[in-house]
Amino acid sequence: MRSAQIQAVVHVVDDDKQFQSAMGRLLRAGGYNVFGYDNAADFLRADIDDVPGCILLDVCMPGPSGLELQEALAKRKPSLPIIFLSGRGDIPTSVKAIKAGAVDFLTKPVKREVLFCAVENALVRYQRGRIVCERITAWLKRYHALTARELEVFSAVVEGKRNKEIARNLGMAERTVKAHRSHVMEKMGVSSVAELVHIADQLNDAGVVNSALFSEV
Repeated sequence: MRSAQIQAVVHVVDDDKQFQSAMGRLLRAGGYNVFGYDNAADFLRADIDDVPGCILLDVCMPGPSGLELQEALAKRKPSLPIIFLSGRGDIPTSVKAIKAGAVDFLTKPVKREVLFCAVENALVRYQRGRIVCERITAWLKRYHALTARELEVFSAVVEGKRNKEIARNLGMAERTVKAHRSHVMEKMGVSSVAELVHIADQLNDAGVVNSALFSEV
């Protein structure tokens, strides 16, 4: 039994109670904690603990479909990885689900080895997403600690502008730009412009910082 399985929670969202129970027995025997939900609405109302986990999600259910639930959950950070389960092989639906970020798209009935492999892959993705989310949160806290002037210098530096150009654009002495630049590097906890650019790209890609802040000064 893997240590990751001891605390991992697999949320089974499926309106087929018999299948839901069968999945629960199989997964608990493999060392996972399991919670079942009859539909997407029940899952959205549930108080999901902040523990490693993933979702086994049926595609067709009364009320919101599996794809609609996937869309709603994409707004949560970090979102729980999703493994879709379908009673029939539907290529357009599977392609749509995978493009939207699903870990896998399995067809019922699913073999034990295939299911467990998909769950393990989902848990690995969860952990990676968690690490990225924590890193983004730390960077964002540092970013918000910058002064208005430091933010302007931050934006100019990550765009590749030199100190002289920044000074001219912002109407300040070059030595003042150097001082602000030094403060930005210190506050952001970086030692190179490359690291600063990486952080800017990550914050921008994550959508937690308005991309306009990185527009040309």
